[in-house]
Amino acid sequence: MVNTLLKISERLCIGLHAMVYLAKVYPEAKSIKELAKRVNASPAHLAKVFQQLQKAELVVATRGPKGGYALSKPPANITLLEIFEVLQHPIKEHFCLYPKPVCKGTHCIFGDMIKDITKLIKIYLSQTTLEKVKTAF
Repeated sequence: MVNTLLKISERLCIGLHAMVYLAKVYPEAKSIKELAKRVNASPAHLAKVFQQLQKAELVVATRGPKGGYALSKPPANITLLEIFEVLQHPIKEHFCLYPKPVCKGTHCIFGDMIKDITKLIKIYLSQTTLEKVKTAF
């Protein structure tokens, strides 16, 4: 069992890391096989992730021997929030740690803490671009 306050799906994790790598090599295109190797993921799983990113117009695909995926715009113009919301879900302001909320958000036993943390996460993700984090890879 993994104990974590912020649940990030495997799809989001590998998608974020692959996008950061593409930011590092921008404007080059990289194959799914190379990207999967870089982020230690299954090429088939990563291909599905990139289909979603392409549909959201965050990446472009090129065919052929030197084909692959590349960012659709400069890394400074893509936020982590955009990627998060494509691959996971939009961040709701009223988030509950309990799978089946009991208090209906009126009198949370955590007070405003969860709401405040959620707000901080959304601010961070919306203000952080691939350009800012590309050196992390």
